[in-house]
Amino acid sequence: MRHLLSIRDLEAEDLKAILALSTQPAPARLLRDKGVALYFEKPSARTRNSMEMAAAQLCGHPVYLQPNELGIGSRESIADVTRTLACYHAIIAARVFDHGLLEQMAAVNAAPVLNMLSGTDHPLQALADLLTIEQLLGRLKGARVAFIGEGNNVSRSLAEGCALVGAHFTIASPSGHGFDGSIADVLETSDPLEAVDDADIVYTDVWVSMGGEDSEERRAAFEPYQVDEALMARAPNAWFMHCLPARRGEEVTAPVIDGPRSAVWRQAENRMHTARGAMLWLLGGGPAT
Repeated sequence: MRHLLSIRDLEAEDLKAILALSTQPAPARLLRDKGVALYFEKPSARTRNSMEMAAAQLCGHPVYLQPNELGIGSRESIADVTRTLACYHAIIAARVFDHGLLEQMAAVNAAPVLNMLSGTDHPLQALADLLTIEQLLGRLKGARVAFIGEGNNVSRSLAEGCALVGAHFTIASPSGHGFDGSIADVLETSDPLEAVDDADIVYTDVWVSMGGEDSEERRAAFEPYQVDEALMARAPNAWFMHCLPARRGEEVTAPVIDGPRSAVWRQAENRMHTARGAMLWLLGGGPAT
């Protein structure tokens, strides 16, 4: 049984298989009369819509679940909830604060578990990002990706994906806001100008993630890392990417995100396609790890 909790769960061939499955027509009625459990501890417009539509394209029935409906760890154990959901659903997908909850679900091995986001990882976003980069550049190997911002779940998963496909990943972060622990083949710097030199992709994210700590000190630290027209001019052929939601005037200026070099809406659409590809892979498509 396959699970997808992190990009680290994949070999290079698995990642390539998911991207390939994401661009193919959906197999007719693969999930006919089957459910897909969607457990959300954290709300999300893109994740819910993309997952529900991907399940529908496979003729499955997505069921949206909130914490008060399951009582995980309070009314019932994680193992019991997982086994119960597996009685009705072909896939259990969860968007959670604690990555350990996903690991405990997967350990039950009752149904494939898919991480829709955790505090440490966001594999579905990375898959959509990589598909978008491949579409924009016509390749992944050798692509130069510059991430301007925090070493968070989004940047970590994208960095790990870049390493698998042979792309170069550079992250520019304020002191103390980079990656916790090293990631293979990643260049870390505190200088956003250095990061974007010769970049094919310039990527950023909000300064304060959902549920994260906001403060004047934090905003002051990130202010020099705004992606504006001057920064994009250092990479004149680069595309701009953002996982959304965005705060214009903070991490990115409106002329950049709404300009002709922005690929954010293609990214958003690709969340649906790669969600479908990930579910197809979990159900047996492509090579096994």
